[in-house]
Amino acid sequence: MFTNMKKALLILVAVVALLAIPAAILRADRDRIIPPSELPAAAQAFIQQHFPGQTITFAKKEFDNMRTKYEANLDNGTEITFDAKGVWDKVDCQYQAVPAALIPAPIAAAVQQQFPNRVITKIDKERHGYDIELGDELELKFNKNGKLLYIDD
Repeated sequence: MFTNMKKALLILVAVVALLAIPAAILRADRDRIIPPSELPAAAQAFIQQHFPGQTITFAKKEFDNMRTKYEANLDNGTEITFDAKGVWDKVDCQYQAVPAALIPAPIAAAVQQQFPNRVITKIDKERHGYDIELGDELELKFNKNGKLLYIDD
């Protein structure tokens, strides 16, 4: 009987150890600083197109909730988040205007009409629309069709 308990305990320890190994590997790869050249090609092209003359000062690869993401910081303070394929998810230009080409036309028109003389400094794609932040830190939530849903000051 004592040997059966020993075997059962040994098997239990082995199973726990085997389950812990993949978790440790995932944790180790969760956030990793990478050279800018390791960003997906689409992300590099996006930066060259929309932020010409800017240099990538920091790049990071993240593994979060079973998804790979990339982050790039530019020398003007802009922070950009990309998905695994290099498609932008969030652009935070701090106190500078987000490039107009990144803002859907209905959202740009609504901001211009309702908040004239204010610039969009951050745009974040969400599942059901966009989160926008203006230069005075006013936050706006739009649906995918560009309809303003709410304002958070």
